[in-house]
Order: sequence, then C-alpha cells, then structure tokens
Amino acid sequence: MDRMASSMKQVPNPLPKVLSRRGIGAGMEAAERESFERTQTVSVNKAINTQEVAVKEKHARTCILGTHHEKGAQTFWSVVNRLPLSSNAMLCWKFCHVFHKLLRDGHPNVLKDSLRYKNELSDMSRMWGHLSEGYGQLCSIYLKLLRTRMEYHTKNPRFPGNLQMSDRQLDEAGESDVNNFFQLTVEMFDYLECELNLFQTVFNSLDMSRSVSVTTAGQCRLAPLIQVILDCSHLYDYTVKLLFKLHSCLPADTLQGHRDRFMEQFTKLKDLFQRSSNLQYFKRLIQIPQLPENPPNFLRASALSEHISPVVVIPAEVSSPDSEPVLEKDDLMDMDASQQNLFDNKFDDIFGSSSSSDPFNFNNQNGVSKDEKDHLIERLYREISGLTGQLDSMKTESQRAMLQLKGRVSELEAELAEQQHLGRQATDDCEFLRTELDELKRQREDTEKAQRSLTEIERKAQANEQRYSKLKEKYSELVQNHADLLRKNAEVTKQVSVARQAQVDLEREKKELEDSFARTQEQQDVLENLKHELATSRQELQVLHGNLETSAQSEAKWLTQIAELEKEKGSLAAAAAQREEEFSTLRDQLESTQIKLASTQESMCQQVKDQRKILLAGIRKAAEREIQEALSQLEEPALISCAGSTDHLLSKVKAVSSCLDQLEKDRSQYLSCPEDISELLHSVTLLAHLTSDTIIQGSATSLRAPPEPADSLTEACRQYGRETLAYLSSLEEEEPMEKADVTAMRNCLSKIQAIGEDLLPRGLDIKQEELGDLVDKEMAATSAAIEAATTRIEEILSKSRAGDTGVKLEVNERILGSCTSLMQAIKVLVVASKDLQKEIVESGRGTASPKEFYAKNSRWTEGLISASKAVGWGATVMVDAADLVVQGKGKFEELMVCSHEIAASTAQLVAASKVKANKGSLNLTQLQQASRGVNQATAAVVASTISGKSQIEETDSMDFSSMTLTQIKRQEMDSQVRVLELENDLQKERQKLGELRKKHYELAGVAEGWEEGTEASPPTVQEAIPEKE
Repeated sequence: MDRMASSMKQVPNPLPKVLSRRGIGAGMEAAERESFERTQTVSVNKAINTQEVAVKEKHARTCILGTHHEKGAQTFWSVVNRLPLSSNAMLCWKFCHVFHKLLRDGHPNVLKDSLRYKNELSDMSRMWGHLSEGYGQLCSIYLKLLRTRMEYHTKNPRFPGNLQMSDRQLDEAGESDVNNFFQLTVEMFDYLECELNLFQTVFNSLDMSRSVSVTTAGQCRLAPLIQVILDCSHLYDYTVKLLFKLHSCLPADTLQGHRDRFMEQFTKLKDLFQRSSNLQYFKRLIQIPQLPENPPNFLRASALSEHISPVVVIPAEVSSPDSEPVLEKDDLMDMDASQQNLFDNKFDDIFGSSSSSDPFNFNNQNGVSKDEKDHLIERLYREISGLTGQLDSMKTESQRAMLQLKGRVSELEAELAEQQHLGRQATDDCEFLRTELDELKRQREDTEKAQRSLTEIERKAQANEQRYSKLKEKYSELVQNHADLLRKNAEVTKQVSVARQAQVDLEREKKELEDSFARTQEQQDVLENLKHELATSRQELQVLHGNLETSAQSEAKWLTQIAELEKEKGSLAAAAAQREEEFSTLRDQLESTQIKLASTQESMCQQVKDQRKILLAGIRKAAEREIQEALSQLEEPALISCAGSTDHLLSKVKAVSSCLDQLEKDRSQYLSCPEDISELLHSVTLLAHLTSDTIIQGSATSLRAPPEPADSLTEACRQYGRETLAYLSSLEEEEPMEKADVTAMRNCLSKIQAIGEDLLPRGLDIKQEELGDLVDKEMAATSAAIEAATTRIEEILSKSRAGDTGVKLEVNERILGSCTSLMQAIKVLVVASKDLQKEIVESGRGTASPKEFYAKNSRWTEGLISASKAVGWGATVMVDAADLVVQGKGKFEELMVCSHEIAASTAQLVAASKVKANKGSLNLTQLQQASRGVNQATAAVVASTISGKSQIEETDSMDFSSMTLTQIKRQEMDSQVRVLELENDLQKERQKLGELRKKHYELAGVAEGWEEGTEASPPTVQEAIPEKE
C-alpha cells in the first residue's frame, strides 16, 4: 500500500482540472476577464522592469495579443499608470519600447485609447530632457518620437500602425491632390527625422570600441531600434515615391527644399543601416536592407523604375533562452482533449468505469489481486514513460518542422515581396509608358491643330494677296484717271485761251456770223458749252487776280522790312568791327596773364610739394619720437606698479592691424595722387599712438605674466617698435616709400598676439559654441535648481505639519511660506532675465548667430553665467538651512544670511542683464519689477525668521525666581564674560569676512577676466545689500 501511495503521488492527476472545466457555468466570462487582467498585469510588469536587459519577446507578445483580445489598450494603461515612469529612467525606456510595439502591431484602437495621455508623454519628455547622462536623454527623444507617431497617424488615419501600404492605398491617402501629397511628404520628413534622431542618439550613447551588442546593457538600448528600422524602411520608400509624384506635377525649383532635406536624411539613414548591419545583435534578429550607393534622381522621371523598395526580413526564430517555451503550472495541468480522452480510456479499461465515487479504490475491483494490481500499475508506468518519450520526440520534431516551415515562410514572403516589387515596377512602367503615350497623343493633337491653323493662315494670306492685287489695280486705274483729268485740264486751259482770242474775233466777226447764222446752226450747241466754260474760267481768273493783289501787298511789306534790315546790318557791321578790335586787345592781355599764371602756378606747386614733404617729415619725426619714448619706457621703474590686461593688449593689437591695412591703402593713394596727403598723415599719426600704447600695454602685461612669457612679450614689443621705426624712416623719400613693406611689423604683431592669447584666463578659452551653450545650460540649471528648491520646501512643510504642533508649527509654516514666496519671486526674475537676454541678443547680433554674439561679448556672457550659478547655489543652500531650522538643528542666522546672499546674487543677475539692455525696453521694466519683488520677498523671509526666533526665545525664557543673590551675581559675571568673548569673536569674524570677500573678488577676476575698475559692480552690490539689510 505504501508503494502504491508513493506511486500515486508521482503520477499527475489531470481529472480535477478536467472536471473543473466541465463544471464552469455562467460565471465563465467574469473569471476569464479576471484571468485576462491578471495575465496582462503580470506580463506588463515583467516586460517593464528595472533590470537593464532587453524586453523579452514573449511578454511583449502577450501585451499585443491582449490589445487584440479586448480591442483596445485600457488594461495596458491601467497597469502602466501605476508604474513610477517619471522617477526611473529604465522603466520609462522599457515602457517606450513596449508602447512602440503596441502602436505597430497592436489593435487599431490602441491609438485612440492612448491619445488622452499625449500631454503626459510630452511633459515626461521635457522632464527627462534635463538629464544628459544615462537613459534620461534617450527617454526624452523616444517619448518625442512616440508623440510624433501618434500625431502622424491621427492626421493620416489611412496609414496602419505597421506602415504597410500598397501604391494604390498611398495614392488614396493623398486623394490625388498635389497639395495633400506635398503636405504628406513634409509630415513624413518630420516623422523620419524623429526616427533618425533616436537611431543616432542610441549609437552615440554606446561605446563602439567594445562589443556592446553582446552585453545585456547594450542589447537593452539596441532592442527598440528593430522597430525603428522597420518604420524607416517604409518611410524612405513612401518618401521616394511621393517625391517622384510631386516632380511630375510641380516645377523643380519649388521642390528644392524637399530634395535637400531628402539628401540629408538619405545620407544619415544609409550610414545608420550600414553601422547596424555590422552589429552581432541584429544579425540574428533582423535582415537590414542596404540603400543604393547614390540617391534617386528626381529630375529624371524614368529613375522611378530603378528604385527598389527596401525590404526588412525577420528570419526564423532561433532557440535562445528568451525564446524557449516556458511551461507554467497551469500549462502542465491543462492538456488538450485528445490526450485527456486517451488517459480516460486507458484508466477505464484497466480500473473500470469512472462512475464510482473513488476511481482509485482498488479493493472494489472484483477478481483482481493486489499483485496483479501492482503489475498493472508498473505496466502503466512503463507505458506512460514510453508515451512521454514519444510525446517529447513528437514535440521536438514538430518544433523542428515548425522552424523549417517558418524559415520557408520567410523565404516565400521575401520572394513574394520581391515579386510584388517587380509587379509594382512593371505597373509603374506601364503607367509611365501610358503617360508617355498620352503625352505623345496630346502632342500629336497639338501638331494637327497647329497644321490646321497654319493652313487657315495660308488661306487667309492668299485672300489678302488677291485683295492686295485688286487694290493695286484700282490704284493704277485711279492714277491713270488722274493723269487723264490733268491732260483734260491742260486742254481746257488751252481752250480757254483760245476762247478768249475767239471772243475778240467773234465780236469783230459778229456781224459776219449773223449773216452766216444759218450756216453755223449745227455749231450752236458747242458754242453754249464754250460759254459755260468761259464763265467758269472768268471766275477762276477773278480769284487769281485777288491772290495777285494780296501777294503784291505782302511783297511791298517785305521790301520795307528788307530795307530796314539792310540799315541794321550796316550798323551791326560797324559795331562788329569795333568789338573785333576790343577782342584782339583782350586776347593779348589774356595771353600775358596766362604766362604769368603758369609761372606762378609752378612756383606754388613747388612750394606745396615742399610743404607736404616738410609736413610728412615732421609727422614722421614726431611719430618716431613717440615710439622711441615708448621703447625707452620698457625698462622704466615707474611701470613696475602698473598691471595691464591681456584682453586690452589683444584689442590694441587688433587696432594696430586695422591701422596697418588703412596705412597701406593711404600710402598707395598718396603714391598715385601726391596732392592727397591728409589721409596718410592721419594714418601715420594713428599708427604712432597705437604703437606706443601697444608697447606700453605689452610691458605692463608682462609684469603680471610668468618670467618666460614676460621676457618673450617684452622682446616682441621691442622688436615691433624697431620695425615700426624702420618703416617710418622709409617714408622720407618717394623711392623708399614705394618699396616700404609692413610684413615684418605684422609678424611682430602676430607674435605679440600669440603670447597674449597664451596669457588669457581660462574662462576666455571657451569656444563660441561652448560659451553660447553654457549660457542656456546655466539658465536652465538655475530654473531647475529653483524648481527643486520649491519642491523640497513643500516636502519640508509637509513633514513639519506631520510632526510639529503649537508655536513651532506656526513658526515653521511662516518661515517656509516666506521661503516659498521668495522662490516664486526668483522664478519670475529668472524668466524676465531670459526674455531680456533674448531681446539683447536679437537686437545686438545683427546678421551674426547668437553663439557668435555671446563669443563677441564674452565678458558680459561670463557675468551672466556667474550670476546664474550664484542664484542656483543660493537657492539650494537656503533650502538646506531652512530644513535644519525646521528640524531644530540649524540657526536662524544662517537662514537670514542665505536670504541676503540670494538677494545679492539676483541683484548681480539684474546688473549683468541691465548692462546691454535698452533704457526703454519693456522686458527691462519687467526685470526691475521682478527684482523689487525679490527684495520684498527677501525682507519677508528675514522678518519671518526674526519673528519666529523671538517667538521661540520667548517660550524658552529663563526663570530666576528660585536663585539666590550669590547665584544671580555669579550668572551675571558669566554673562559679562560671555559678552566679551562674543564681541571678540565678532570682531575676528568681521575681519575674516573682509578677507574672504577680497579673496573672492580676486579669484573671480582671474577666473572670469574682470578688468580693473570695470567689473567691480557685482561684488560691490553683493557687499552693499547685506549692509543695507
């Protein structure tokens, strides 16, 4: 019996599970929902944990299947909202990976359920963006990518989560509108830019000198890039197709910006794909496509047929610890129906029907002895072990077959993708040929229209030629008729003269005609016509007589005028002769005057030339004396007490370089035009002054420099003075002036500048980019320090309320409340300072960049950085002092001193911001108001501290009622001794404070490059405010 009992314990009993499944009734749905939520919670917590390992695929797959099961992501977000994503960067990074998988492969409603959390993701992204180390920056960029992805799919709902679309679906997404395609391309560029940014940031965070892809930490960072590679391949393919579409509809100049942006992203994507394909981690998980060597040529439409869509192939899963199937307890107990029926049948055949209440009660089996039962049990064990081995072998074979089938499926999918790509290319070629055919048809129709219009034009031209020939014939006829009419007119005139003669003859022969009237009856009609013409001729003759009389009158007038003009001509001739005599006299006088003027002008030119030489020689000698005087002062003992500024020396060197350029121009101009000497004299004088200042400033700067650079600087200044004297001596005559050269002077200046740059303080060695970025970083760090201080004050106040009561709680609340008000006022001041700083940069930089403006005004920039650091440090120290005061471990005086220090730091920030601001600036007014608010809040902190101190001291007042006279006298003497000790300590501390401030000022001047007398304002303000308080 003991052996049978132990045997029964070793055999798993599947019957209770089967019976329990048969007994489930109407409460199945609630149980399934509870089981589903429990499974999802376990999977999400296992996928998103604090271990720096990659997310396991089985847990992510469970979350994806859960979204399809419930058709949404409510359960996922209900679990995620309980995780501390804002305080743990590893949890946030794994959350981004799992959420990216859900957006790609989950149910479509995941996007709708996640939109309500978009603002929270943005806030979290900004929060993690303040951390530049570890996973902070990665989380910020990944959250920004997810937010961009959600916005893109919200604007373009036709795109599925995995971005897999056909060309027809892509055309439908643009609705065949070029404006929609243009906007869609811009959004894809933004989307791809975020993907590439995450890609690049992950690679930059890895140490590529080691095999990071085989470490768990490296795999944790590289795992999300698989989703990024899948997205980038589709986005690149769609961008190329959309750009070809746009180039077929819009001019090339309009799309220049699109092409430039595509070229930039193409270069980045190709480089990242190349680097990723070399990593061992990706070789076994994904097959990364390779982009072509050269980008597509969008200006050539036929290049679309050469484009090959990148296909990302995920090979068959290999056996790994993460991919091995893990059998849970329920999975071991749950068996499929066929296996359960097999065990039930074998059990019924051997032990009888299962209708009895106890199927293992072998005593009730008739005709079977105990030995036979043991034999049967052993045989069953052997069969079970054999079946178990067969089942294991079948599972192994099925897994191997499944892996082979998956590999074959992957190959077939790749072949299918390639065939689809070839089909799309063929379709595109057909569409391109169809487009070209339509274009040829359209050109043929245009040609036919042009031929028809040409035929019409030729027909019109022929009609015009015919019309022109007809008009020409009409014109020739009119000319001929006009000639005929002229001939007729001549004949008529001749006939008129004949008629006149005939009239005389007719009057004489009238009598003879009367006799012969009968004979001339036939000529009567002709005579009547002649009479009519004669009357007409008479009228014309009268008109001619009138014209002749008018002409005679005008002729008489002209004759009178001619006579008068003849008289005037005679008088003018006489006057002209007289003027000619006067002109000859004046000409002689002019010639004599010109001769005298020429001689005078020659003498004046010679005098002016001599004066110019004398003036140039005088200026040159004065310049030489000034430079020699500066050289003689190099070893003067009077300069030992002076200390020069390296920055001032460099500014003098730059001024001398500019003066040399101008001097060369003026010398060339003087050689070409000797009359213009004013500019040359001005340049020589300026050179002498600047050279003298440079030599003296170099000597003064060498006094503060180390011995070796000081000797080099002094020798360089002396050599520069000698070269300048040599150059000035060459300006004495014209021939040496033409050969004068400033190369040696420039070499000396370069040497002085190099030594000066080596002597610059370390604060001035910051590059332009680092200096510009440092301003923004320090201002952001100050804002973050103030936010942290505000949050910590609230926490201290909460602890005080929970642990203190009575007067102490009241004092703590009043002090912490005033500290909170001070932090709010400082926050407003920092915001106003940022606005004023931005206004100063925008108004003062011109065409330069902000970083160049910061580098150009490095002193002012360093003042801003110093003031910002002081404000952030003061806020942190004041919170520490307030915490100690609330706990009873600190002193109220420390809190007051911290308040004074914050007020001084903010005053320094206001002073540094106010230096370059315009007086009428609105931002300057707001900054001054914020400064007054900080002063008021500081006064409130000091007042509340003093009040709280006095209030607490009142509660701790001493009781002298029980003391005797001797004891009181002894206490009085001790108090007097204590007062004297404290006064002595106070005097020593004041001296120590003065020495500390003096040393602080010296160190700040060396570190930040303050000049004497110019940068004393920040320490002065810092000292004046505590004294005023």
